[in-house]
Amino acid sequence: MKIQIINGPNINLLGKREPGIYGSESFNDYLLKLKQLYPQVEIAYYQSNHEGDLIDKLHEVGFDYDGIILNAGAYTHTSIALQDAIRAIKAPVIEVHISNVHAREEFRHKSMISCACKGVILGFGLNSYRLAMEALLA
Repeated sequence: MKIQIINGPNINLLGKREPGIYGSESFNDYLLKLKQLYPQVEIAYYQSNHEGDLIDKLHEVGFDYDGIILNAGAYTHTSIALQDAIRAIKAPVIEVHISNVHAREEFRHKSMISCACKGVILGFGLNSYRLAMEALLA
């Protein structure tokens, strides 16, 4: 099984960015743990701060991978283009968020991509990615 993790803007700063919200572990450190938990799964990782690059990656892997775990960051709340890209591909997409966006600012309460995703997992810190992996494997 092949799973692609795609992270959007500012996720490259995990471990440094607002540790009270996002924790103190970098995503690369967490990714090593995730790969150890699922040695039978080919886990690919991609991160970009640019919306078009995220769309290009969805197009690139969306017909060949068994599933995609997407944390679109702030683009979650603004991007119809990401929603369209998710709808255009074959692979199921699980939307994830590290924080509980519904316990934060009002503008974070609306996702423009949830309606195109197979499911949404949020609020469990980096463990949200593991939960998304379990959902794709089930």
